[in-house]
Amino acid sequence: MNIAYWVVAGLLALFYFYAGTLKVIRSRDQLRPMMAWVDRIPLPALRALGAVEILGAAGLLLPPLTGRAPWLASAAAVGFVLLQTGAIAVHLTGEDRRITLNVALIATAAVTVWLATRP
Repeated sequence: MNIAYWVVAGLLALFYFYAGTLKVIRSRDQLRPMMAWVDRIPLPALRALGAVEILGAAGLLLPPLTGRAPWLASAAAVGFVLLQTGAIAVHLTGEDRRITLNVALIATAAVTVWLATRP
């Protein structure tokens, strides 16, 4: 893997690990100022989303780092593209129309897919 992959994937993994950890350990009241949409989904779904984000962050880094199943890094990045596509839908169907971060995360995950599949 090249340096560009490690920089982009590392930053993406850091973001998702942080966001996922918040969703797993914080209450709705603590999340509401940062994430206006938390009241629109069940708490178990919110916790599961956080767990998926943490696992995806690990999936971006551990397979290439260990050399085992490096294709999982691409799968994790594609998963983040799909996750943010769903996040945009959630934002647009609610009152919160701020999707700039979601679009940036899609672009970053797409670049990560591209970098992970380069020889």
